[in-house]
Amino acid sequence: MSVPEPEINCNTSTNLRPATPEDRFRIRRWLAEPDIQAWWGNAASAEAEINLAMASATALCRIVESAGAPIGYAHAVEIRLWGAPQPEEIPTGTWDIDLFIASAEHRGRGLGAAALALLTAEVFATTLAVACCAFVSVRNEAAVRAYERTGFRWRRIWSDPLLGPSWLMLKERPTPQPPDR
Repeated sequence: MSVPEPEINCNTSTNLRPATPEDRFRIRRWLAEPDIQAWWGNAASAEAEINLAMASATALCRIVESAGAPIGYAHAVEIRLWGAPQPEEIPTGTWDIDLFIASAEHRGRGLGAAALALLTAEVFATTLAVACCAFVSVRNEAAVRAYERTGFRWRRIWSDPLLGPSWLMLKERPTPQPPDR
């Protein structure tokens, strides 16, 4: 018997909750939207990626909520799960983080960055990840800025097979502060 995962609250308007099998139809609808396909690739490939993440016992698959309403999807996956070649500078034990805000009225309000901060904090708090990374299309300036605001740094451009030229962005595990004496 598994224990339900706690919700993680960033503030009163943004939180993450575990994605469930019942969310798959909502996610499928979101992936059909042209705005989402522009950044996540075609719906079939994106859905296959999400299904692989949701089938993994270790991946963190989350629904992004604002004021209790579902507005997007996020996941964090140990990068080797994808089985694809990765840039050399990604250290072993790095987790790949991806998300989208599907609700157009919630975009551009900092909710993507808030969800990204929540998910990154959860990865570092619940796994042995040495870093988190993301591959962000060079055409998606808003997403690049959201990752930067949460401490990710550009490493180089990587040619993603689905999205084309993408920034490889990396955030290393924070170093714990020594206790005050």
